Amino acid sequence: MKLDPFYLIVDSADWIERLVPLGVKLVQLRMKNQQDHVLRAHIRRAKQVCDKYDCRLILNDYWQLAIEEGCGFIHLGQEDLSGADLDAIRAAELKLGVSTHDGEELGTALAANPDYVALGPVYPTILKQMKWAPQGLSRIRAWKDRLGALPLVAIGGLTPERLEDVFKHRADSAAVVTDITLNPDPEARTCEWIERTAKWRNLLPTF
Repeated sequence: MKLDPFYLIVDSADWIERLVPLGVKLVQLRMKNQQDHVLRAHIRRAKQVCDKYDCRLILNDYWQLAIEEGCGFIHLGQEDLSGADLDAIRAAELKLGVSTHDGEELGTALAANPDYVALGPVYPTILKQMKWAPQGLSRIRAWKDRLGALPLVAIGGLTPERLEDVFKHRADSAAVVTDITLNPDPEARTCEWIERTAKWRNLLPTF
């Protein structure tokens, strides 16, 4: 399995409705601390848009809702992974991505037999407070050596200007949040990401 090299992460279906029609092919809906009915409404809107534009939708954390709402892909952090029913996830044929930040977490992730692994933060990030220092480019290569054919997603402080180095160090996909959502012109920045990742998209087939 291969991932699109441009991996957009947003916190609402509003963003998905704005940006996916521009040509985004891989997006994660990451909503925190929301009531069940709110989450379901955003998931359904996101699915509708992604189905229309042939975009892979990944739901963050809420694996039960992903099963109930017919999502095809879930992403779990380490804490969420420890409480997840992996048998139920696999029985529902959900594909699984897992976050990692150090060697111990990578071992935990691989034990869950994921469909991809994310490593971060590669660079300093303002997305959230983290106890881990930036991993740097060399860690991407080291992680990929361990993963082999399993896709590796780089995340944390990424910009279009940093993509060349990230992919040269063998990341399969580059995840982005604030570089787009905090940009004065998110649509233009999204188009720039799509353009900058085009050559890797030709080399790395999507789903």
